[in-house]
Amino acid sequence: MKSLANGAPEPTPAAPLISEVRYSLPDLLREVQLERNAAVFAMEKLDRTEISKLFQKNRTRRAIKKQQ
Repeated sequence: MKSLANGAPEPTPAAPLISEVRYSLPDLLREVQLERNAAVFAMEKLDRTEISKLFQKNRTRRAIKKQQ
């Protein structure tokens, strides 16, 4: 921390103000449509399904006993 000639600490700069960001809805929808049509997005959906299958609990299968 720097100090001024009179010994007082130098004031810290104020945090930057957050400004509002606006996007055009038609532009966003067009971008979403392009991503949905892309092969990469389709692979992500497939990978997510396959990965979720790996983490599902497997049921133990038991043979059904025949009644006599």
